[in-house]
Amino acid sequence: MQQEYYSNGKLLLSGEYAILDGALGLAVPTKYGQSLKVTSSNSEGLLEWTSFDEKGSIWFSGSFKLENLEIISASENTVAKTLTNLLSEAKFQNPKFLHSTNGFNVETHLTFPRLWGLGTSSTLINNIAQWAQVDAYQLLRKAFGGSGYDIACAQHSRPIFYQLENDVPKVEEVSFDPSFKNSIYFVYLNQKQSSKTAIAAYRQQQSNIENLLEDISAITKKMATSSSLSAFESLMQEHEEILSDVLGMQTIKSKLFPDYIGSMKSLGAWGGDFIMVTGNEKTPSYFKSKGFEVIFSFSEMVL
Repeated sequence: MQQEYYSNGKLLLSGEYAILDGALGLAVPTKYGQSLKVTSSNSEGLLEWTSFDEKGSIWFSGSFKLENLEIISASENTVAKTLTNLLSEAKFQNPKFLHSTNGFNVETHLTFPRLWGLGTSSTLINNIAQWAQVDAYQLLRKAFGGSGYDIACAQHSRPIFYQLENDVPKVEEVSFDPSFKNSIYFVYLNQKQSSKTAIAAYRQQQSNIENLLEDISAITKKMATSSSLSAFESLMQEHEEILSDVLGMQTIKSKLFPDYIGSMKSLGAWGGDFIMVTGNEKTPSYFKSKGFEVIFSFSEMVL
């Protein structure tokens, strides 16, 4: 018996931080993601796990007792513990999960580098939830916390509006395919940020939360329906300035790229992972000249 699951990666274009408190966010699934393949084995009572990176190299391997998910061996203990926590929670939600007289061989395959921040964890959680037939949002909540927009992207193949209403995820597919998409790029800053640390900083800085949520939600709606590049750029800038005030941090443009001609917006935890920029055919060479080699056009990144 063999089962295979796949989940899309994610980018949050608007609503970072504020989405945790109920602001409306605009998110897109990416052409990059992660698969999980499960095969029954004859290794009685054992779960053998192997994780491959985008180059087909093993970045984690571990062996676990099916009965209680005790770690027998692991290439990285921290990863093994995170994995057993996830699997234990899935088993708690569905006691029939992993109930087998045989063993299992599991392989996960990423199609993007782990450090990119496109959802190594969320794609894994959604794949495990599909396999275990449990609620992926609940699994995320118990294991890591977070808003859950990344789970929504894992499950949807179109751009989405995402909002938490009384902590319940509300997802709506939207038609976000701007006429000016050829002027939108995504640049990887090569500075992996800890979401937990970033969220803690946001929590400390909060001022008038209701105004923040209203402002960010309004920007999100306008971004999704912008008919011109200049309107979209104004909204990017407005979003950046609002969050800059709330977080007490410089915008990415004023900090690193003050001479750049287009607009620029942080995505996810400020200061790391990807940023969204507007520009033209000279945009890639500008960022490469600054030492940032990983640049995608809108069409190359967005599913």
